[in-house]
Amino acid sequence: MKIWEKGIPVDAKIEQFTIGQDRELDLYLAKFDVLASKAQANMLAQVGLLTSEENQQLQQGLTELADQVEAGTFTIEDEFEDVHSKIESYLTEKFGDAGKKIHTARSRNDQVLTAIQLFLKDYTERAAAKIVQLAEVMLQKAEVHKADLLPGYTHFQAAMPSSFGLWFSAYAEHLLLDLALFEAAHTVADQNPLGSGAGFGSSFPINRQQTTQELGFGNMAVSSVGAQMLRGKTEKTLAFALAGCAATLAKMSYDLVLYNSQDLAFVELPAAFTTGSSIMPHKKNPDVFELIRARCNALQALPNTITLTISNLPSGYHRDFQILKELLFEPMTQFLDILDIVLFALPQLRIKPNLLAQDKYDGVFSVENINQLIQTGTPFREAYQQVGRAVNEGSYVPHKEFQTTHLGSVHNLSLEEIEAKLARVRQGSRVLGGEQ
Repeated sequence: MKIWEKGIPVDAKIEQFTIGQDRELDLYLAKFDVLASKAQANMLAQVGLLTSEENQQLQQGLTELADQVEAGTFTIEDEFEDVHSKIESYLTEKFGDAGKKIHTARSRNDQVLTAIQLFLKDYTERAAAKIVQLAEVMLQKAEVHKADLLPGYTHFQAAMPSSFGLWFSAYAEHLLLDLALFEAAHTVADQNPLGSGAGFGSSFPINRQQTTQELGFGNMAVSSVGAQMLRGKTEKTLAFALAGCAATLAKMSYDLVLYNSQDLAFVELPAAFTTGSSIMPHKKNPDVFELIRARCNALQALPNTITLTISNLPSGYHRDFQILKELLFEPMTQFLDILDIVLFALPQLRIKPNLLAQDKYDGVFSVENINQLIQTGTPFREAYQQVGRAVNEGSYVPHKEFQTTHLGSVHNLSLEEIEAKLARVRQGSRVLGGEQ
């Protein structure tokens, strides 16, 4: 069955190509298409296009389908083009004319778009909750390890004293920045396009405010033309959010791969979290973070891939948009899997103590020693040259006692400031259920 069926046969090869992966990918949308159809039926009854009895029948059938989706038994058989035709066929088979009426004042354009908007909105909320959870873990680790120093690096050269407290809190703070991208994606997804039809509205007296409220959308996409222009914009905005957070997680993973090496040995993964070599029995490879790095690097290509797929399209619906499901849905699942594995692995990361006691890191104290000379009245340039000569001549003896005081430094992490940021994000973020 096709919901656009007119009795004109379509070549089987053309049909197979145009359907593509819709039957598999539409399973992501089934729950949300059912919800939108429920709202559509309620609205049609409210404006007199369905009888109360017909609406009751449709609500019963749609609830049955929702239960199937929840139980994992909902399928889209080969005789159906997509989830939308499967749902309408189910309702028609059970209730006859009532099922045939569900598509009144609706096009497949706004039907698909509404399901996608709901799906992506729900996804941003689930992903954002995990990102917040990860930021909280980072802040907890920062507090526990605030006194554990490590050498900070620039140009892959040991540079100045840092700490694991500073390292963990840095990633916590950047995850909060990444949440701003998910907030933007949620805002774009939180627009109700239902009722825009094929992009030009309907002559029926439909009530779009009713469906907007029932579906929990914060806003209505008012212009019917503009509503259709959400297709592609919502997917691309989410892709930028995925790419932004993926960049943060890729950088973190690269750090941990380096820190776990024998040469640096700043951290240690539990043996059960590592893999081995087929010929080198001593190896304990941090494959989990290497795979996170690779997957996150791939995710950073998503905005460009989506942009190239839909660039230079005019307004209105185009079948090009179908490809976006293939490009986006599986990476969305991978991103949640990445967050889950980081949340699982990071709390069990072991931190090596007393790293800066090693002689090879003596040089990282040179800046602090310059600062100490400055505090005795030596001008900066003279202090810099004095310490520099000692380093070059091999006579440099570090003074390893130092104390930082400014906000966000080794000895003043100001974790409460980052926690306050997190609280403000929670309170003001719609994607986290807060009120703006």
